[in-house]
Amino acid sequence: MAAPKHRRTALERVEKFISETYFTDCNLRGRLFGDRCPPASLSCFQTSRRIPYDEAVGQKFSPAKVGDSFGPTWETCWFKVELSIPPAWAGREVHFVWESDGEGMVWRDAQPVQGLTKEGEKTSYILTKSLKEMEPHSLTLYVELACNGLFGAGKGSMIAPPDPDRRFTLSKAELVVFNRDVYELLVDLEILLDMAQLLGEENQRSFQALYAANQMVNVCDVTDPSTFPAARDLAAAIFSQRNGKSQHTIHAMGHCHIDSAWLWPYEETIRKCARSWVTVVRLMESNPELTFACSQAQQFEWVRSWYPGLYAQIQDFVAKGQFVPVGGTWVEMDGNLPSGESMVRQFLQGQRFFQQQFGRICSEFWLPDTFGYSAQLPQLMRGCGIRRFLTQKLSWNLVNTFPNHTFFWEGIDGSRVLTHFPPGDSYGMHGRVEEVLKTVKNNKDKGLVNHSAFLFGFGDGGGGPTQKMLDRMKRMSDTDGLPRVQISTPDRLFSTLEKESSQVCTWVGELFLELHNGTYTTQAQIKKGNRECERILHDVEVLSSLALARDSTFQYPASQLQRLWRLLLLNQFHDVLPGSCIQLVVEDALRYYAEIRRAGAGLQEEAVQSLCGDLLQLEAGSAESTLVLNTLPWERTEVIARTGPAGTETLALVTVPSMGYAIVREPVLPAQPVTVRRQEDGSIAMENGVIAVCLDVMGRLTSLRLLDSQRESLPDGCCANQFALFDDVPLYWDAWDVMDYHLETRKPVTTVLKPLEITLAGGLRGSASFSLQVGESSTLTQEIILDATSPYLRFLTQVEWKEAHKFLKVEFPVQVRSTNATYEIQFGHLQRPTHWNTSWDWARFEVWSHKWLDVSEHGFGVALLNDCKYGASAHRNVLSLSLLRAPKSPDATADIGHHQFTYAVMPHQGSFQDAGVIQRAYNLNFPLHAVPASSAQCPAWSAFSLSSPAVVLETLKQAEDRPDAVVVRLYEAHGSTVVAWLQTSLPVKEAMLCDLLEQPAAEGRLPLEQRGIRLSFTPFHVLSVLLVLRQ
Repeated sequence: MAAPKHRRTALERVEKFISETYFTDCNLRGRLFGDRCPPASLSCFQTSRRIPYDEAVGQKFSPAKVGDSFGPTWETCWFKVELSIPPAWAGREVHFVWESDGEGMVWRDAQPVQGLTKEGEKTSYILTKSLKEMEPHSLTLYVELACNGLFGAGKGSMIAPPDPDRRFTLSKAELVVFNRDVYELLVDLEILLDMAQLLGEENQRSFQALYAANQMVNVCDVTDPSTFPAARDLAAAIFSQRNGKSQHTIHAMGHCHIDSAWLWPYEETIRKCARSWVTVVRLMESNPELTFACSQAQQFEWVRSWYPGLYAQIQDFVAKGQFVPVGGTWVEMDGNLPSGESMVRQFLQGQRFFQQQFGRICSEFWLPDTFGYSAQLPQLMRGCGIRRFLTQKLSWNLVNTFPNHTFFWEGIDGSRVLTHFPPGDSYGMHGRVEEVLKTVKNNKDKGLVNHSAFLFGFGDGGGGPTQKMLDRMKRMSDTDGLPRVQISTPDRLFSTLEKESSQVCTWVGELFLELHNGTYTTQAQIKKGNRECERILHDVEVLSSLALARDSTFQYPASQLQRLWRLLLLNQFHDVLPGSCIQLVVEDALRYYAEIRRAGAGLQEEAVQSLCGDLLQLEAGSAESTLVLNTLPWERTEVIARTGPAGTETLALVTVPSMGYAIVREPVLPAQPVTVRRQEDGSIAMENGVIAVCLDVMGRLTSLRLLDSQRESLPDGCCANQFALFDDVPLYWDAWDVMDYHLETRKPVTTVLKPLEITLAGGLRGSASFSLQVGESSTLTQEIILDATSPYLRFLTQVEWKEAHKFLKVEFPVQVRSTNATYEIQFGHLQRPTHWNTSWDWARFEVWSHKWLDVSEHGFGVALLNDCKYGASAHRNVLSLSLLRAPKSPDATADIGHHQFTYAVMPHQGSFQDAGVIQRAYNLNFPLHAVPASSAQCPAWSAFSLSSPAVVLETLKQAEDRPDAVVVRLYEAHGSTVVAWLQTSLPVKEAMLCDLLEQPAAEGRLPLEQRGIRLSFTPFHVLSVLLVLRQ
């Protein structure tokens, strides 16, 4: 027979032979299903709640039919489906086919058995591979249908706010005979056709594949299945021609990225996990080679609680090495905004869960979809038993292409982890020829690394792998012209990469995503809740640990703290803390923060009561004192407000030792009281012996001087504390992105509603207030506060925010020349340029920071501190803090409403390290606690102190597995090599170093010496010390 003369007609001939659209009356695709049969009966009931199976099946069901629609959005419909398989189908493969909008779960015999989503290409449940006489021919299934799609229910576009009135239609519910031989031929032809099209006309393999496919069409009579084996042999001849030894190897792993909340609420995610994972379990039963990498301990915990039968099956497949827990964290958290301690707890909670449930911790950190990665992560990973990292998000960079796919990533302390970005730039592959070819072609490390990851399965909204994806890859396992594709595991991949890693590059510092930098600012209430709750849990743990050490009968609230930490960690998921979620999720998140505040306040009260109970007994008629507690590891002298017996608030200047308390009775007067003067032009001057400031009627700083050196911080003619409003219309990702061009739309805020006036005249505290109109309809009121002895000026800010697509910032031009600014990150800091020399520089026009940022030249600098903001920038000599955004998708109400926050400006001599900027930022974020007390005499008490200001004692908590021990976590904050002595008044009987999972280090014993415990630090090193207490 003559070969085809024309490439295009041959290609199109094969295309049409397997087309779902054309010639289905006579092509192969039209023969995929044989006979069909409707259900014997179909009925349903609808509820607004997500209810368990047992409750659902007891409800009253009403008749339903194909073509009916259900809703609205977020409702749940339960269908009762009674099936009767025709006896004539004996020996045939029978599927139950279900097609509807919305996401479905099939239940059989009270167990979930199959997830169904049209969007995830899962529309059938296999009843039998070959119907036998003794199999039941009549059965009842239930289908639980969620009235939301794989990606929620956006109105008009995926990320638009959900359409509350969407209806969901049932378009198919039937029994069908499935022709497996037709299916296998279709997959053969699809792969050959893709090889023919994608390998290109200059490649002989392309023509071999095309001629084989064309010949298969010739051989195959669609009405006569006896012709199929000959056609399949033609395909097998091509697929069995092997590769040479040099060919690239792809490590394919099943994957299903499930956002713990995003365009749907947390509660729906629980069902998404079950729908996706039960489908994986079904696939594993019929494909024992399938592996599936699965992250997020929280999601395992949800399935454990809600679907115990399914969870038991998952445990079996984990034991077999097919269902592979990865990541080691509680959720796939945001990589920028959680504090250092929060990141440790993500690993601590995650790794302990995996150890308890599956008998092993994870060896890979898995964060494929997070919006950038802190430079402190490598050290935290290594401290939690992880030396390998997988992500792909930097492929989303808007400006610069990241130069590697396999490399060592080195953090700010020098810790390194082997890092791999799947070169196909996706975590949701479908097993197509096009994707495996892209994986090889795109690999940036050709010649150095010949192995790469390939994560296949529907993701984001769940779904996971399909049988067809597996069957495609089976044909590509070792076929000349294509890379080798083997089903693998993360461990197998990384073990191979480790062998190849001698020549790979090293990337030092943060992995900054050049996109989504609006997420540092969007949903300010969530950002504030996160920072506040991190503080609350820190303080509860410190005070509870001190109570435990002082009184062994005190019950440390370990289980309550675990519950609260897990709520906080859940809200750090990478679409919640960044603010890129729908309104329903925001409401859940704020409710969780409120619960942490409520429960945290109770736990703190109990700890203080135990620690200082005898000092809190108020006797009638006795003079009242104030007990002041300090949870930070340095002595503090500050002005506090205390409430008197009549409910009146009075100010007091107090000095409290490090990590301890003091009783304050008589007010102490400052050496230099605060003075506040109004000038003739309406401006106001304040000074406190440390700094002197001058403010104009609009609340702008016109002068900020250090009194010691008379050094002026502001350039001539410039005003600081200048608010500016920007247009904020990104290209697509509304809540996520702020684009570079927003900087071209700057409008200073200049409309005064209430000019500056003195509100506190001085002494212990001076302050002045003013109000501005911002934009069309928003107002901003600010009290500018200077306390006695304070090196910084505070700005207590309230905003009624009603804007749309606007961005509010506050700017501080400073008289400092430096090519870099310094930003606090987790357990340390890093520098970023203040210039835009290269594309890598200007792509960081908006960056993130934690409690402070600083720009310094030799001998002098200015720092900006804040209590709940993360977005910032420093360009040339202007420090800018990002305050509020107003995106409209996916939450149309984002940020609208009332906001309160504080920031502060601190000029300083010398370096920011020597000037104590780090400690002052902590002080702003961790206020002293004042409690009414009896007037009893009581010496001040300190639990811990450190000999070096370079070392911060960040965390004090009960050890996880030793109730008689506490863990102290410290880090080197200056970027220096230093020896520090840790002194404690607690009854410590032994001390040892441990890792972040609290496993004691080999040779980790620390001698208890007269000066305390000697600890050695290198720059930004995090150390954990286990202190065993004497009972």
